[in-house]
Amino acid sequence: MISRRLVALAAPALLLAAAIPAWGVGVEPQLLLRTAEHRIPWAGPRLRVALLADFHAGPPTFTIERVRGVVEAANALRPDLVLLLGDYGSTARRVTWKPYAPAEVAPALAALRAPLGVHAIAGNHDWWDDAAAMRRQGGMPEWLRALAAEGVRTYQNAAAPLPGFWLAGLDSQWAFRRAGGADDLRRTLGAVPLGAPLILMAHEPDVFAGGSPRVSLQVSGHTHGGQVRIAGWSPWIPSRYGDRYVRGHVEEEGRHLLVSSGLGMSGWPVRLGVPPEIVLVTLG
Repeated sequence: MISRRLVALAAPALLLAAAIPAWGVGVEPQLLLRTAEHRIPWAGPRLRVALLADFHAGPPTFTIERVRGVVEAANALRPDLVLLLGDYGSTARRVTWKPYAPAEVAPALAALRAPLGVHAIAGNHDWWDDAAAMRRQGGMPEWLRALAAEGVRTYQNAAAPLPGFWLAGLDSQWAFRRAGGADDLRRTLGAVPLGAPLILMAHEPDVFAGGSPRVSLQVSGHTHGGQVRIAGWSPWIPSRYGDRYVRGHVEEEGRHLLVSSGLGMSGWPVRLGVPPEIVLVTLG
């Protein structure tokens, strides 16, 4: 027979064992939203840039109402520039009951406000969620078309001048799964004048390892900060470099990378030790 004393001793451990999954499924991913602030030097104008990555929007884990809440929080930061770093929807049945159509989510994202505009690239899931784009291995994924229709400026291996600096967007390095990526760094940077201050949007961070010294700052998402992180350890990080580019600010040989831990979930409906975040970086 189990004694009352043994039950009393075991109760805290049992409560903790129940609380951790509840937190990782219902509290941290659904109710928390932090602002991760960074300051990075560069030669361009002083800028406040908001980074939003990896929504993976779809009920019940990331509803339209949650998207609107993130947009409201980002607007309250009064950024000069907003960069959307890919993976806007979710078709994973473990994470969502019924995926949103891009046309349902894009208007909510188009409510973002910044004097220098809202700019977007595609993530790997934006390709994977578009069967037609995957078959032709080219063109514009439906998520980018929906955002462009709402007035968001989209980039696929392209760059554009903005006041005092350039902004470039690399297509997904994981776009076609084992068949390769849609990325072309040489083409992306081809029109950028030598020496111009340059921000590169790249959904997956790995290109930073062999990237160009012409890029002043690369901003990325994709890793979800590990999505589950316990005592500095994550069971899986979608990067060939593991923890090297898992999240936050990384400086290598004078080059700067900023990786957002993102907002939503993929694979499994749990975030633990990596709260959803809006990244706000001050440049200059």
